[in-house]
Amino acid sequence: MQLIVTAINKAYSSVQAVKNVSFHINSGEIFALLGPNGAGKSSIIRMLVGMTKPDSGSIMISYQSQHYDHVPRRLLGYLPEDRGLYPDKSIEKNLLYLAQLHGLSKNKALSEMEYWLDVFELTARRHDELKQLSKGNQQKVQLIAAVLHQPALVILDEPFSGLDPINQEKVVLFLQQLKAKGMTVILSAHQMAMVEKLADHMLLMAQGQVVLAGTLQQIQQQSQNQRQMKVGFSSEVNLAQLEQLDAIVSVQQLQARHYLLTLAEQASVSDALKQLLQYGELTLVEMQSADLHQLYLAAMARHKPEVAL
Repeated sequence: MQLIVTAINKAYSSVQAVKNVSFHINSGEIFALLGPNGAGKSSIIRMLVGMTKPDSGSIMISYQSQHYDHVPRRLLGYLPEDRGLYPDKSIEKNLLYLAQLHGLSKNKALSEMEYWLDVFELTARRHDELKQLSKGNQQKVQLIAAVLHQPALVILDEPFSGLDPINQEKVVLFLQQLKAKGMTVILSAHQMAMVEKLADHMLLMAQGQVVLAGTLQQIQQQSQNQRQMKVGFSSEVNLAQLEQLDAIVSVQQLQARHYLLTLAEQASVSDALKQLLQYGELTLVEMQSADLHQLYLAAMARHKPEVAL
């Protein structure tokens, strides 16, 4: 399966929600859509699942030598932002009903359900009504419902929502299993550490536009002006003083006397060291690549909306 999105645009009234966005996803990849609320992610998802159409541009799906201008329902598994199962019905009845809507036989649906209930440790609760479950367990049932019919493309809007760290790791395993089964996954999420573990490619958006795109390594290269330095001092240093230095854009305290500094675009490492030595003896100097969370924050800082005066 291949998904090719070319120069799509979408406006609502006077708001341009998506502006000339293009990307492609190959079979078996995990692709992350990232950005703050209002960046255009949900608008793109709604176009992909067929709830709306682009004002211009195109969406093309290729699957088993067939070509489509939308994602056929039989190929799609979808976890919407607004969840919707039947709270007065059991886990099993919910899942069987939704699986049969997708054309699965009862026996096939039961077989798939057994597998995923075991993965999420819900087998013993299969006859419990959904309303009896915690929010996290309801989220697991929603995830199972999205993939019971073994879709070629799975679109997950905030799959980590409502989950504690242990269950977030279970979702990481779940997504890795989908990939191993050959499914293509698009996920929209705010948990950068989770995305960094999973995504083959990612798209960072702000104000409806693409800000950064590619693998994590490619995004790091695109943001190479965001150089970071980990430093340690022999004695305590005033954080506010470090933030005033010309060579430093931002400062994060890691532990006592240890800081993560983002260097200004035009500043050299030598410039930064000279300024830092004003405040004490350095016990550690280490250049490092920014992680996805830091790249995301830096990208969003560069694309703040302008405020009309």
